Amino acid sequence: MASKGLREGFWYQTMGSVGERDTTASGTSDQTENQQRLTVHDAARQLGISEDAVRMRIKRGTLSSEKVEGRLYVYLTTEPTTDRTGELIEELRGRVHSLEHQLDQEREANRENRRIIAALTSRIPAIEAPEAPQSPEPGEQGEGRVDAPQQPQTATSQPWYRRWFGA
Repeated sequence: MASKGLREGFWYQTMGSVGERDTTASGTSDQTENQQRLTVHDAARQLGISEDAVRMRIKRGTLSSEKVEGRLYVYLTTEPTTDRTGELIEELRGRVHSLEHQLDQEREANRENRRIIAALTSRIPAIEAPEAPQSPEPGEQGEGRVDAPQQPQTATSQPWYRRWFGA
């Protein structure tokens, strides 16, 4: 019962076999002002699919069609479309231009970073650490300055836990 109500409230298209005339619930032909009648071959070329695919769509009821004098015609909607390809191409060109500009800036920053690194690495030999700690002479110590007593350095260094626990 619910399907009958849906049939009356909405467009209902009868499904027939290939080549039968498609009708609406009112019994009128499907062709309207914004549709064009094409042969199966022309419809396939316009849709970019094979003729068999067009016939299968007709059989499934997704394309409206009619058979006139033994020839099958397909009705395709020819809605006016706005051609935005020029606008989209211009937008993409602008995006490419901005990305190229950003890439140039990143390359320049990379060049600057490499130059700074090269300058710093060339200065490393001039900033070498002293080889051995120098002990101050007894007369060089400042007045009022008390140094912490230094523990004797051993030739073999032990791990900290052995020094701590004495093991």
